[in-house]
Amino acid sequence: MGILYTILIGLVVGLVARAIKPGDDSMGWLLTIALGIVGALVATYGGQALGIYRAGEGAGFFGSIVGAIIVLAVVGLIRKRS
Repeated sequence: MGILYTILIGLVVGLVARAIKPGDDSMGWLLTIALGIVGALVATYGGQALGIYRAGEGAGFFGSIVGAIIVLAVVGLIRKRS
């Protein structure tokens, strides 16, 4: 059940991040789920590095959205260069 929960939250976070960030972020369902999961990881480890979260403590929903927006911005920069 944990994997299904992670996929569901990843999908929701990815969809919200794509809706908030302006621009055309054309990607399928699988990439949207991956975006949400990677955004949560970025927020967790970035928050731990900044002292926002303690070790072993995960990022919350809003932190995950911010992490996903950061990932979207980086992917947009990489796509623009190639």
